[in-house]
Parts: sequence; C-alpha cells; structure tokens
Amino acid sequence: MSTRTPDGDVPIRRIDRILAFMSIGLLVLSVVCFFAIIIGSTAGADMGAGVWPTIGVLVYIAPPVAFACLVAVLIMSFVRRARANKGR
Repeated sequence: MSTRTPDGDVPIRRIDRILAFMSIGLLVLSVVCFFAIIIGSTAGADMGAGVWPTIGVLVYIAPPVAFACLVAVLIMSFVRRARANKGR
C-alpha cells in the first residue's frame, strides 16, 4: 500500500497524498471563489440569488477544512515516524 523510499525514510501512504492534495485543492477553490465574488460584485451580480450564496459559504468554510486536513497529515506523519524510530 505504501511505497518504500530508496533512502530508507518513512514511506508515503496514499491517504497522506489524498489529504495533502485535498488541502491544496480546497485552498485553490477558496481563492478562486474569492476572486469570483470580487468580479461578480463589481459586475453588479445579485449576490443573494443563484449560486452566489454557495460561493460565499465556500470562501468561509474551505480554508479551515484545508487547515484541518494539513494538520491531520502532519499528525499522521509524526506518529508514523515515531513508530518507525521506536522499532529501530
């Protein structure tokens, strides 16, 4: 399931990659939604109708979820390294 690195370092698991890319994706989505709100409000769009409320909520929700994913990756990495070092 996990790939061994050539220098004997701790292997990188699939869940680590998924969480890391999910964190980056959520941050990019948040920035894109932020700029969409800026462009939409200057163009005179009705921010209370259509898809705009969902875009507005994504700007507030996505960064904390991305941070939580990043913290989860860090904690899992530290625990895995501690277990690997204990076994040596």
